[in-house]
Amino acid sequence: MKGVALYATLGGDTADDLVARHAPQIKRIAYHLLARLPASIQVDDLIQAGMLGLLDAARRYDAGQGASFTTFAEPRIRGAMLDEIRKGDWTPRSVHRRAREITAAIHAVETATGREARDGAIAEHLGMSLTNYHATLADLRGQKLLSLDQADPDEEGEIQRVPAPGGDPAETVNRESLLKSLAAAIDLLPEREKLVLSLYYDEELHLKEIGAVLGVSESRVCQLHSQALARLRARVAAATA
Repeated sequence: MKGVALYATLGGDTADDLVARHAPQIKRIAYHLLARLPASIQVDDLIQAGMLGLLDAARRYDAGQGASFTTFAEPRIRGAMLDEIRKGDWTPRSVHRRAREITAAIHAVETATGREARDGAIAEHLGMSLTNYHATLADLRGQKLLSLDQADPDEEGEIQRVPAPGGDPAETVNRESLLKSLAAAIDLLPEREKLVLSLYYDEELHLKEIGAVLGVSESRVCQLHSQALARLRARVAAATA
């Protein structure tokens, strides 16, 4: 029965056919993820993990369920890559600490001024030059806004865990409240930061492609992305405190 399900795919393709045809999808997903991960992560490691995810998807796929193989396989490829990243513990504790410091600085500046914190004000609050602040933002690639499944022990005091749906009723209420706060915070982001998140997460453009849209360098897009996530962490934490 399992063999029949594997063969009953698009156009009668076998699992091997599906893997060969969709292998390029792995590289696309890997480079998209790599843009927001620490520089220590190698794209070859992501591609290798993604191949395992693709193989698993090809074994499990059943065209009779109605979904296309691409739709079925992509979350499994991405999930395999994320599992590899989690196992490797790639992000140094110092990066988590810097992220917390920037989040706290944004919160302090916005609380004091009543308006969005600009780069210069954040850098001044942190006691660093604007150049050093931008370099620090570039180092924060890979920082999570939040996790849907587990807390990060290095991110003390931040909103890093959203209870999974379908669990305890109290956790479900907490989840809904947190997601509403997040949606509201995203809507109030500076327009350029909001556009970066939309192009990256909704349109799935690479940082270089986003830079072309905005007319800025890839490194500047990386800075805007990191600052947007830090600003969201600050605002969601304040809204849910």
